[in-house]
Amino acid sequence: MPHTTSPPPRLIDWTLFLLAPVFFSSNLIFGRGITGDIAPYTTAFLRWAGSALIMFPFVWRERQICLAFLRHHTALWLALGILGMGICGGVVYWALTLTTASNATLIYTTSSLFIIVFQWLFQGRRISLIEFAGMMIAFAGVAVIVLKGDLAALLNLSFNIGDLAILAAAIAFALYSLLLRNPAVRAMPPLPLFGLLALSGAIVLVPPCLHEIFTGGLLPDTPLDFAKLSGIILFASLAAFYCFQHAVQVFGPGIAGMTLYLMPPTSIVMAVIFLGESFESYHMTGIVLVMGGLVLATAFGRKPSGAAVGKDENS
Repeated sequence: MPHTTSPPPRLIDWTLFLLAPVFFSSNLIFGRGITGDIAPYTTAFLRWAGSALIMFPFVWRERQICLAFLRHHTALWLALGILGMGICGGVVYWALTLTTASNATLIYTTSSLFIIVFQWLFQGRRISLIEFAGMMIAFAGVAVIVLKGDLAALLNLSFNIGDLAILAAAIAFALYSLLLRNPAVRAMPPLPLFGLLALSGAIVLVPPCLHEIFTGGLLPDTPLDFAKLSGIILFASLAAFYCFQHAVQVFGPGIAGMTLYLMPPTSIVMAVIFLGESFESYHMTGIVLVMGGLVLATAFGRKPSGAAVGKDENS
């Protein structure tokens, strides 16, 4: 029985693929000091409520399609909001008040591995040896960066409840990525879909946000606070998630998840440019490993058998 395959990715597809980690990493730049100025779940709620408000015209223009999606796929809609915006938003901001950025970066990057593992477990996805090797090389590059080139530092890592929360967020992001491949989700126009997901995220974040407000949680009260929030909404939310959703639709969740490997080196470069931080030799080693592993896994590892391709494209 003949099967259909996806058309080869275009230049715009690869451009959006590479921009995703840039916009995701901008969250670290704009939100560098926001955890000390605004309560974590309040930050997440304002982030997604603002995104939903900006995207409302696109939702309204396609309101019939959007209403049909909400009526027939309410549970899926809320699940995406809980996983992608609730856990990967509020929980992450809360966890960063308890753990270090190095631990969080290393743990969260494992989301790429969870995506591949979940596809293997639940969708019968085949993992080629080359793809697996690329993943391991890229992950080694992440480890070099977060450990500052000192592998002995692994012995000094300590883990707390914040680390476990980041691990939960990594798993949640992997599940979110897989759910984006649901036929009902893929049938939605991308901009209205993102507006609905932002709205779902804002809704599920209302209870913890209200709890913070009524228990004395910090609220934005300076122009700098609102500037950081604006950056998080426009770049780390709207631009980042649109690019990632596009990558999932074009490359599939496994390859799209590899964009997470690009976040540590991207964050380093952005920190050097915008925050004046120093660039060390282990940064270059890590970047070479990450980029090499990514190219190996995407350029040479994305060659499943015909049956596998047909199954993945219709899963």
